[in-house]
Amino acid sequence: MKKIVPAKKSTARRRKPAPKKSKTILTLKRVGYGIIVFVVLGLIAVGYHYRDGLAYYLSYKTDKVLKAEKEEKRISDVRIYEVLSKHDTKVIGFDVSQYQGKIKWDSVKSINDNFNLGFVFIRATAGKNAADTRFEENWKAAGKTNMVRGAYHYYRPNENSIEQAENFIRTVRLRKGDLPPVLDIEQLPKNQSLDSLKKGLGKWLKRVEKAYGTKPIIYSGESYYSDFLEEEFSEYTFWIANYNFFVERIKDEWLFWQFTEKASVNGIKGNVDVNIFNGTENQLRNITIE
Repeated sequence: MKKIVPAKKSTARRRKPAPKKSKTILTLKRVGYGIIVFVVLGLIAVGYHYRDGLAYYLSYKTDKVLKAEKEEKRISDVRIYEVLSKHDTKVIGFDVSQYQGKIKWDSVKSINDNFNLGFVFIRATAGKNAADTRFEENWKAAGKTNMVRGAYHYYRPNENSIEQAENFIRTVRLRKGDLPPVLDIEQLPKNQSLDSLKKGLGKWLKRVEKAYGTKPIIYSGESYYSDFLEEEFSEYTFWIANYNFFVERIKDEWLFWQFTEKASVNGIKGNVDVNIFNGTENQLRNITIE
């Protein structure tokens, strides 16, 4: 009789079915959304409950800021009045760019209704290819006023100086009675030496002088002027920015002095830069394009 051998049990383990990830992720998302909704509703409830206190607190902070700004403006207006009063024989002017927005030129006549305006500098270009978006508009409008107008270029130290000069020359058409062109230099270079910067400035000045037949004016802050420009560009005249509260008179070596950026001018929204010419109206006319 054949011996029956019992079959061996398989030792292989059965694989457990893979967990259903999609259901788990969906559940977690629902929990997450639920928590977010709960937190948001909680914040709304707290805000509503303390609405009166929050309103008082926020209005109080706003009032403090407004009072501080008002006081700062008042002090600035006092200084502007004092400085202009000390220069009653000089000519007062201002400068604008696209950042002043739309200007009502028919209303632009004085500062704080006390000091008449005799000249304006208008930004024309910046760097090698940028033009002020309101230059054409401002330039034409200023030409219809009794003020002497001038145009300036904002110099970018890390861009080619000749290309910057050509940008200004393409954009600005000076005529008899306009002020000389202005080079505005305020920044230090990032990828070149100071010697290279000065050479670039010199190239811009020479190219523009050749194009218009008159030496340009250089604009800069007093520290920049003293540290980098005064000696090497002594053949040029300077328009200097100095907002020091304790400086009350223009220096002899400055042709123009920008002494504030916080003046109020009828026809212009917001604050405006104000400048003093170091001379009389006749002397101002004498430095214009012939």
